[in-house]
Amino acid sequence: MAVILSAEHIKKSYTLKKLITDATLYIGEHERIGVVGINGTGKSTLLKLLCGMEEPDAGTIMRKSGLRVSYLPQMPDYREQRTAVEQVLASAPADVGAPDAYEARSLLTQLGLTDLDVDVRTLSGGQKKRVALAAALIRPVDLLLLDEPTNHIDAATIAWLEERLAHYRGALMMVTHDRYFLDRVCTRIAELDGGELYMHDGNFSYYLEQKAARLDMENAQARKRSSILRRELEWIRRGAQARSTKQKARIQRFEAMRAIAGPQEEAKLTLSSTSTRLGRRIIECEGVCKSLGGRKLIDGFTYTILRDERMAVVGPNGCGKTTLLRLLAGELTPDAGTVQIGETVNIGFFAQEFPHMDPKMRLIDFMRDIAEYVQTPEGRFSASQMLEQFLFPPDVQYTPVERLSGGEKRRLYLASVLMASPNVLLLDEPTNDLDIATLEILEDYLSTFKGAVVVVSHDRYFLDRVAGRLFAFEGDGRVTQYICSFSEYLDALSEEKTNARRESPAEPVKRERTRELRMSFKEQREFETIDATLEKLEGELAQIDAQIEQNASDFVKLTALSAQKEAAQQALEAAQERWLYLNDLYERIQAQKKG
Repeated sequence: MAVILSAEHIKKSYTLKKLITDATLYIGEHERIGVVGINGTGKSTLLKLLCGMEEPDAGTIMRKSGLRVSYLPQMPDYREQRTAVEQVLASAPADVGAPDAYEARSLLTQLGLTDLDVDVRTLSGGQKKRVALAAALIRPVDLLLLDEPTNHIDAATIAWLEERLAHYRGALMMVTHDRYFLDRVCTRIAELDGGELYMHDGNFSYYLEQKAARLDMENAQARKRSSILRRELEWIRRGAQARSTKQKARIQRFEAMRAIAGPQEEAKLTLSSTSTRLGRRIIECEGVCKSLGGRKLIDGFTYTILRDERMAVVGPNGCGKTTLLRLLAGELTPDAGTVQIGETVNIGFFAQEFPHMDPKMRLIDFMRDIAEYVQTPEGRFSASQMLEQFLFPPDVQYTPVERLSGGEKRRLYLASVLMASPNVLLLDEPTNDLDIATLEILEDYLSTFKGAVVVVSHDRYFLDRVAGRLFAFEGDGRVTQYICSFSEYLDALSEEKTNARRESPAEPVKRERTRELRMSFKEQREFETIDATLEKLEGELAQIDAQIEQNASDFVKLTALSAQKEAAQQALEAAQERWLYLNDLYERIQAQKKG
């Protein structure tokens, strides 16, 4: 395979921050390379170096003569007044021939953009990303460099892009956190870690296997070196007289071996639940309707969010998902219906757009403005300690916000939301701009979070791990509930569309819901035993009350019994909520069968 671009021993720093200390890369024709690494390691910088937008501090980058390159920026910034079509034509690579307006309109339509004559400066983040994608893809090039192509776009567009890139003839290199996307499109993985670039053959799944093997080997070598060092140290401590050349050489070898750095423990984001106690009422929606800009987004939405709820809101861009979250948060008032929020509810709203951050403010001051301390199961954490848990070491905490990368700002924003100890989390596109390592820890955190979680995302892997209940926007304000994973939902939609195409065009196709409302096996067993569980808990509570009356004068025993009563009361409340949910689900299933 002919090499079209080579980068050897590349170095790049910004002020005092060293991003890339030694990176060597060779890109061949038709290669598909995915770039991974934690936020702030220089992934976006690497793409800018390869496309010639920036120059390395050291090292060489050689490109094949006449190499045609197309680049998709992470955050398109449109400042001139242009229509979407005009912007595509203006942003298209200069060396691919001038595309015409028809090509631009066709590609924008395929990407799901409908209003092609609107001023690009007024478009949403997702719409701007589609315009930038159209500009990058409008003509085939030798090397396509894409920075976070799946950010801010919906599942249908991601599927279209995945199919197009899988059959792309030129070479492809992209930065993305979408693990399914990496697995299905890429054949090599480039990992930026500690300023160095590690290349792995195979897709993302194989890369994980190779990385685990590499770390195991490094640890084995470190253990072997440690064993040798212990023996050498014992020899020196025995008082060996370093007189001979052989003895001097041995001591020098010991010093050299001791100076070798062992394998660095990977920095990991460790999140601990910081939620406060949650009462019985969480958020109750009854007949909620909402229209914006003359368009009905939500029509008659009714649902009661329960403690420990894990639900995802899905649908195409602009359908009303963010509007629903803002209604649940109390930021918007419904046109009709009611949204009631419990008195003990403390909502943490992770919005799609960053809140205003003073660029000159130091990270530690930004966190202290929210809280000086936060209580976690591991103990009391200061703002500084929380920043450390979010991979901001002490030497970084006194730097201004403006020096953070987009992903690092996103991580700081997430830390600030959790610093406020919410017991209900509303997450609007939390996967945008976060690296894979942070996403994995966030997924683990949400699985143990003591409270309700409602998430809007198009990341299939993330939703499959986090949510088992979906609310899908299906047009005309309809929000339909499905009890299945996001992948199962997408498979059902795909199957439905395939079946619809097979039908005769003359016959009206009646859309049937592929996913019926039903109880899982676990829910069915729980429904059958919930009454007995309630009776048992009520009996235990009555016994504790009786013991409290009998030991009213024994302060020590009374204290222990009071703690038992509180635990039993909480268990009973949780079981009562579960009883309400299971009975409501059963009644809706019966009504569905009759209907």
